Amino acid sequence: MLDRYIVGQGAAKKAVANALRNRWRRHKVPSPLREEIHPKNLLMIGPTGCGKTEIARRLAKLSNAPFVKVEATKFTEVGFHGRDVDQIIRDLVDNAIIMMRQRLRKEMKKAIDEAVEERILNALLGETVDSDTRRQFRMLYREGELDEREVDVEVPPSSPRVMGPFGGSEAAGLQEMVIRVDKIFGGRSKEKRKMKVSEARPLIEEQEAERYVNNESVTREAIQAVEQDGIVFIDEIDKIVTSTEHRYGGDASAEGVQRDLLPIIEGSTVSTKHGNVNTDYILFICSGAFHSCKPSDMLAELQGRLPIRVELKGLTADDFYKILTEPESNMVKQQQALMATENVNLIFTDAAIREIARVAEEVNTNVDNIGARRLHTILERILEDVSFDAPEKAKQQDSQYNVVIDKEDVLTKIGDLLKKQDLSRYVL
Repeated sequence: MLDRYIVGQGAAKKAVANALRNRWRRHKVPSPLREEIHPKNLLMIGPTGCGKTEIARRLAKLSNAPFVKVEATKFTEVGFHGRDVDQIIRDLVDNAIIMMRQRLRKEMKKAIDEAVEERILNALLGETVDSDTRRQFRMLYREGELDEREVDVEVPPSSPRVMGPFGGSEAAGLQEMVIRVDKIFGGRSKEKRKMKVSEARPLIEEQEAERYVNNESVTREAIQAVEQDGIVFIDEIDKIVTSTEHRYGGDASAEGVQRDLLPIIEGSTVSTKHGNVNTDYILFICSGAFHSCKPSDMLAELQGRLPIRVELKGLTADDFYKILTEPESNMVKQQQALMATENVNLIFTDAAIREIARVAEEVNTNVDNIGARRLHTILERILEDVSFDAPEKAKQQDSQYNVVIDKEDVLTKIGDLLKKQDLSRYVL
């Protein structure tokens, strides 16, 4: 599955595939042995744009697991100004609740749709109408014929705004408390508002979803999913590592962040507004380029908590060619699909694609290596005029307009990029 979206990097893909498979195997192991099996956390080492983040993102999608991506540079040691590392787990829980609510709504969709249909028909016809009339109106509703009809819909009144000497999170916290107290005491009476069926439908859907999807069970299941299947991807871990030569001149809080990460990666309990979360079985994937330091410069304890290490290679022209042509949703296909929406048939010759790949490698080697992201820059430069002019030409022809991009077009459009690259060698 990873091969369908990511080119090369076989060692990294194998490591994350094993990590995910072992997690599935762990669920099959009977207790109490299951509780003794902990995930083997990973450290991915490789230059920017070589696929580290994409591998982790696809892994989370494949496993349908709660996932959060954070950058290590956003965090500071407790006592310094910045975010503390416990926020990683809080963000993971918030993501899991959103994911769980969406999943449960999808499972309940049929029941919710039926309830919405009944409420709209009741609002249009009343509850005492005969079955034949109701059946006819039901057919009209399903065909969209009633969308412009107006109905009276019950909607909750707008929440009172909290005024006074509060700001930021204080005001937000008080607002939330007011709403909670209001719910405890039964809430205020709902307002009736006249609106079209098409406008009323999403409002009623939301109300019915609240009835069918219980918030307490959503939170409970979300926390369980986080504890058993959560994945945390920490990018730029090398930015909080100081090389041994500069150990005394680095960021004062950098080593402190590493120390703060130790307990949550090894396993501890983190307090969140939804309850306590145990991190024993969360899978942590860390990544970094490690240009100015080495993985061995990390705290020894943190190295021990990331036992599986994989190195990702820099991308070559062959890799760039495969990235442009092989994945299911490759960049060339994406550009063609965008242009096809305006009746423009975009065609790339094989020579053009190979030239794009060659230039991407050359510019990455001689200027800044930004990996596969360089392909976006080059494609946008080549297609800038085509994207701007082609729709008008397609309208003038009143038929599909063919645009062929060949090797000469590539060289013409990105010649100045190569010139700038040559000049950059002489800039002190």
